[in-house]
Amino acid sequence: MKNIIKTIIVMFSSISLFASANAGELTVSGTAKATYNIQSGKTNAGKGLGITNELNFTASGETDQGYTWNYSMELDPNAVSSGTTASAENDDTKLTLSTPYGTVGVFISEGGLDVEDAASQSVYGRPTDIGDPSGTVDNYTIDSYNNIQYHTPADLLPFGIAAKIAYATDTADTAPGSSGNNAGAQNDSSATNPGTTATEIQVKATPYEGLTIGASYFEFGGLQGTTKMDQNAESGAYYATYATGPVSIGYSQAYRADQLKDDSGTTTDDAEYYDQVNYSIAFAATDDLSVSYERETSEVNKLDDTTVEQESSAVQLAYTMGGMTLAVSHASHDNNAYVAGDNTDQTLIAVTMAF
Repeated sequence: MKNIIKTIIVMFSSISLFASANAGELTVSGTAKATYNIQSGKTNAGKGLGITNELNFTASGETDQGYTWNYSMELDPNAVSSGTTASAENDDTKLTLSTPYGTVGVFISEGGLDVEDAASQSVYGRPTDIGDPSGTVDNYTIDSYNNIQYHTPADLLPFGIAAKIAYATDTADTAPGSSGNNAGAQNDSSATNPGTTATEIQVKATPYEGLTIGASYFEFGGLQGTTKMDQNAESGAYYATYATGPVSIGYSQAYRADQLKDDSGTTTDDAEYYDQVNYSIAFAATDDLSVSYERETSEVNKLDDTTVEQESSAVQLAYTMGGMTLAVSHASHDNNAYVAGDNTDQTLIAVTMAF
C-alpha cells in the first residue's frame, strides 16, 4: 500500500513540474425537489412536506500536454445543521487529473467505491434511501473520509475491466468543507473509527453486452490502541446488472464485520457481522414512464448466535416530462433498526426539477 501511495504522489509531483494548465470553464447544474412523505406503523407515523435542492459547480480544463483536469463541488443545504436551522456547505468536493497513465485525484467527503448498492434499478431511489425509517447498517465507505485515489486508464484492460483504489491518510479527517490548508484532527479510536487510515478498492467489468459486474473491499489500517482485537472492522460487496430492451435487473450482496475487542467492551448482544442482499427489476414502459421493484434485506448476526433480518421493499413509478420527473413510491419496512415487530409502511410522492 505504501508503494501505491508513493506512486500516486510521484505522479502528482512529476506532472506539476512540466505541465501548465489552461483556464477552464465553469458550469452549474442541480435539482430542486419537493416531497410528500407518509409513514404509518408501530413507532413511525407522520406526514411530512419537504423541499430540497443541491447545486453542483463543475469546472474543467486542459494542460499544454493534453492532460485534462476536472473540479466538482456540491452546495448541499442540509450538510450542516445549527439548532433547527439547516446551513448550506461545500460538500462532496473533488479535483482530478487524467493522464495516459490513469487518473489521480483528491476527494473531500466524496469518491465512495463501495458497490453494495450499485445494482439498484429503482426508478426513484432505493427503499432504504428515501427518507425511510429502516435503520439499515451499511458497509464502510471511503467517502466518509477525505482521501486520494488512482483510477486505471479507460480501455486499458479487456472486457472493460477498470480498477480504482482510494486511501484515506487519516480517518479523523472528515470535514466536508476542508480548506487547502486543512491540518486534520486528533484521531481517537471509536466504534465508527477503528483505524487511523483506510483503504478501499473497486473492480468493474462489462464481459458481455448489457452485463456489468463488480466488487469492492474496504479495510482500516493503523489500528489504534493496545487492546487485542478478536475481529477487525472490514466490509465488501459484489454485484451484477443486466439490461436488455426495456428490462433491467440487478443483484448485490454485501458483508460487513464490526470491530470486536478481546474480552473488553463487548456483550453477547453485540453485532458480529451484517449480511445484506439486494435485488431489483425495472421496466421502461415508454420513453417517459418506468416502473420498478426492489427488495433489500440486512441480517445482523450477534455474538450470542441470534439473528434479526431487517427487510425493506418498494414499488416505484416515475414519469418524466422534459426536465421534470414525477415519482411515486410505496414501501414497507419490517424490523426497523433490527428490532423484531417494528414495522412501517411508507408512501412517498416526489416532484424533481433538473436544471
